[in-house]
Amino acid sequence: MASHIVGYPRIGPKRELKFSLESFWDGKSSAEELQQVAADLRSAIWKQMAEAGTKYIPSNTFSYYDQVLDTTAMLGAVPARYNWNGGEIGFDVYFSMARGNASVPAMELTKWFDTNYHYIVPELGPDVKFSYSSHKAVVEYKEAKVLGINTVPVLVGPVSYLLLSKPAKGVDKSFSLLSLIDKILPVYRKVVVDLKAAGATWVQFDEPTLVKDLDAHQLQAFTHAYAELESSLSGLNVLIETYFADIPAEAYKTLTSLKAVTAYGFDIVRGTKTLDLIKQGFPSGKFLFAGVVDGRNIWANNLASSLNTLQALEDIVGTDKVVVSTSCSLLHTAVDLVNETKLDQEIKSWLSFAAQKVVEVNALAKALSGQKDEVYFSANAAALASRKSSPRVTNEAVQKAVATLKGSNHRRVTNVSARLDAQQKKLNLPILPTTTIGSFPQTADLRRVRREFKANKISEEDYIRFIKEEINNVVKLQEELGIDVLVHGEPERNDMVEYFGEQLSGFAFTANGWVQSYGSRCVKPPIIYGDVSRPKPMTVFWSSTAQSLTKRPMKGMLTGPVTILNWSFVRDDQPRFETCYQIALAIKNEVDDLENAGITVIQIDEAALREGLPLRKSEEAFYLNWAVHSFRITNCGVRDTTQIHTHMCYSNFNDIIHSIIDMDADVITIENSRSDEKLLSVFREGVKYGAGIGPGVYDIHSPRIPPTDEIAERINKMLAVVESNILWVNPDCGLKTRKYTEVKPALTNMVAAAKLIRHRLASAINKSM
Repeated sequence: MASHIVGYPRIGPKRELKFSLESFWDGKSSAEELQQVAADLRSAIWKQMAEAGTKYIPSNTFSYYDQVLDTTAMLGAVPARYNWNGGEIGFDVYFSMARGNASVPAMELTKWFDTNYHYIVPELGPDVKFSYSSHKAVVEYKEAKVLGINTVPVLVGPVSYLLLSKPAKGVDKSFSLLSLIDKILPVYRKVVVDLKAAGATWVQFDEPTLVKDLDAHQLQAFTHAYAELESSLSGLNVLIETYFADIPAEAYKTLTSLKAVTAYGFDIVRGTKTLDLIKQGFPSGKFLFAGVVDGRNIWANNLASSLNTLQALEDIVGTDKVVVSTSCSLLHTAVDLVNETKLDQEIKSWLSFAAQKVVEVNALAKALSGQKDEVYFSANAAALASRKSSPRVTNEAVQKAVATLKGSNHRRVTNVSARLDAQQKKLNLPILPTTTIGSFPQTADLRRVRREFKANKISEEDYIRFIKEEINNVVKLQEELGIDVLVHGEPERNDMVEYFGEQLSGFAFTANGWVQSYGSRCVKPPIIYGDVSRPKPMTVFWSSTAQSLTKRPMKGMLTGPVTILNWSFVRDDQPRFETCYQIALAIKNEVDDLENAGITVIQIDEAALREGLPLRKSEEAFYLNWAVHSFRITNCGVRDTTQIHTHMCYSNFNDIIHSIIDMDADVITIENSRSDEKLLSVFREGVKYGAGIGPGVYDIHSPRIPPTDEIAERINKMLAVVESNILWVNPDCGLKTRKYTEVKPALTNMVAAAKLIRHRLASAINKSM
């Protein structure tokens, strides 16, 4: 009997890591206190897995920010702007790379494959001097060993690390990142040697890029890298872990041909086609780490079905050569169902969080070895049957409404150019209009009031009075700053998805189902368990209240159907697009009500549209078709004078720009500043975009306050490729994670920069007359 966990949540059951990080960043606690909290969390995780019977327990999966940044630190690949002078990398340099500081910006933050997790993108070039600069992997292995637990140290594999990197600023974009492989391998060798000396018997290399469409040159890099590491790896059992999708046939062939490798880990949940490759041939004597327990969702495993799969694999691979595992790291699911004391009991019986998934893995491993727990398996079967037959899952009216959607593309009748003309006559906005993305800082008082209202400690009347006052303050601030299109600041919302899910049918919510997005940023995804509908208006009262306080346009703020879907734990008993269409119809009802209430600018955020893009090219078109269609459904019936905005953040959008255009929004605001303005290259390459566009002019995920001239320079770069009559000026994202002491000066500088460029444009026009 053998079991394995790819990785485990780091944040703690009550977000202990989040609060410790924020306390440290605010100067309220010491580095030693932060390190102690981290050590306690790691110890608890290792002991929990050991007590459950897990044989292969991972270490070095804990991170203060993200595992790719940890690898950058291990390799000493610190960009020059952080003034690192060598030696072991400490918190000052580490967090400056992640968050920026008063003098320099942070490194780029982007999505980790098709998840809502993020990573810091390494900046590399031919002149980077790599050195062994973080001994974290060895330190944490020894830490576990002191507890009597022999772990499997986990490293981001060398090839995936390079493929997930980008050329540094000033380095030619055509620079081959894989040309650096022989420069980073010496560091990997030293890490491996240290791990062996410390007593490690296994090492896990995560190479998730193997599931993507790789060319022959990229696949050859894997062969070369592990051949070069072979002598160093001698005496160690080596596991290469893949996840998130099927592994293509050529990649499977490359992987299973690597001589230095003892075991291969595959995602059997999202990679069901990989089973066919295994059936066609698997290396004799090697181990198969079979990821049959879903690491990305919260539904209880179908134990009987998984056991059948494992038994079939054992027939192919050989007895005792199959190791039961999770499909990927449990980082992407909530921590422990035991903390959900108020969750509906029937729905709770259908669920499995990280702690429960560890139990599932070990129960399957025991069953595979002939020690099946019949009581546990029977309870699992009963829960699955309950979910399948529950009347709360199905709403026939919703299903009929979705069925009527077929046959229409739900486009607005008038083209975007004509709509923008009609909207300008109504809104009378200046050139380079300024706006923000939606949220304003969530103060301690605001969070306290929301908590007290949810706990019935204050009356609804007192709650509404407080939120109205908060909205009034935000509106006044924006007017004082001179912002053109206002937002109400979203003080009534803790989370952009949770807020809507709480008001839609078919959703369930947890008290402590937190999942790390990056660093200290945690989200609490709703659970979509049934058909979705909107019983009543969700935002009309607050948007109307805010509009009554100003003569300037006030945006109605909604979260789009694709983002609600991708940022939720989604039911797995029907296709995702069916659920998305249901959500789209619910949001359409809200859009119609906002318009009827006099809201003339409505933002429907699709921050996560790019995130859901499949990892394989062959599957992209189908996803983009239904995702873009879902967005158009939400606003297809509004008047030409109603301006529809959308927002996207922290993904690589260049490869889906034509789908973004096909969304047919009037204005799109999009992340730009932290990714070295990659978005602008699309327009330099000749893509014609006729709608309004607001590439972010400064990074809100950093506490750094950008000066006016820096923002003005960014606007000028945009004007070189985008017409002034469609360009908007705005931050990269919402401001909820920032403080007012940061937001006020940053927005002041943003508005000043917009006015400066307007003046220059007007002067240029006057001179030409």
